[in-house]
Amino acid sequence: MSRPLVASFFDRMHAHPFFRKHSRKAVIFVPYVWLLVFFLLPFFIILKISVSEMEVATFLPLLKYRDGIVSLALNVSHYLFIFEDELYSATYLASLKYAAVTTFWCLFIGYPFAYFMARAKATIQPALLMLVMLPFWTSFLLRVYAWKGLLMESGWVSELLIAVHADDLLLHLGLITAPGKFMYTPFSLVLGMVYTYLPFMVLPLYATLSKMDLRLLEAAADLGATPWVGFWKITVPLSKAGIIAGSMLVFIPCIGEYVIPELLGGPSTMMIGRVLWDEFFSNNDWPMASSVAVVVILLIIVPLALFNKYQAEATEARA
Repeated sequence: MSRPLVASFFDRMHAHPFFRKHSRKAVIFVPYVWLLVFFLLPFFIILKISVSEMEVATFLPLLKYRDGIVSLALNVSHYLFIFEDELYSATYLASLKYAAVTTFWCLFIGYPFAYFMARAKATIQPALLMLVMLPFWTSFLLRVYAWKGLLMESGWVSELLIAVHADDLLLHLGLITAPGKFMYTPFSLVLGMVYTYLPFMVLPLYATLSKMDLRLLEAAADLGATPWVGFWKITVPLSKAGIIAGSMLVFIPCIGEYVIPELLGGPSTMMIGRVLWDEFFSNNDWPMASSVAVVVILLIIVPLALFNKYQAEATEARA
């Protein structure tokens, strides 16, 4: 079929009353199906396992029928144990803490770099963008393993930190356990997570800052605003969408991170991802592990939903 015939076919199809009436529903149907199949359905499976009784390698049914009576048996003992045991509360808090610290440092480092990229010449912006995406060309696992070699006692990063006496400062802050020992500490954990997730902060910020109208800064300068005032009063508020998007892209996966805490962290940096692994594969307690996973999802989804609600209300109020 030739190109004009194809174009004519789609034009007639778009002009059809049925298509025009249901085109919006057809467009949003695909993402809704995607969310249903790849998010809601797995979540409900995990939720079902979390309230089930496990017998050897099988799960007892939730609905039971006996003597003409249908009963629903929900086992919530795992959730009660999570809120009673200090191990789980400590790991949840540690996960939130390390995720927040990683997000802060990614924003602190990534914002100036994204700002520089957005203000650079158009001819070199693609090269800078490629440098940000270059780490993705290498295996995530290999990059984390590389940091183990760099932070070990013979690694050049370790030797450099010792040469500038950075280990004394880190020891004073409680980020390492002994002078010259950087591995399996909160410092190595945060360093590895910041390095891994930094591109996820830079890319949304760059996308937002590159679309900013620079005439607003010129107008502010004409009205007497200094560059610093113009940055805080104009640039930062206009880049809020990129800041929020980048922070969510970093914070959410950091909470459930397993590989980096396992390879770079130590016993003092226990996070909820390691607890999930132990419950699933070491203890073989799937209901308990599923309960831990459900609580993690609620810790992320509920604040995010509330934030989106207030954000939408604020947008409507401004409109």
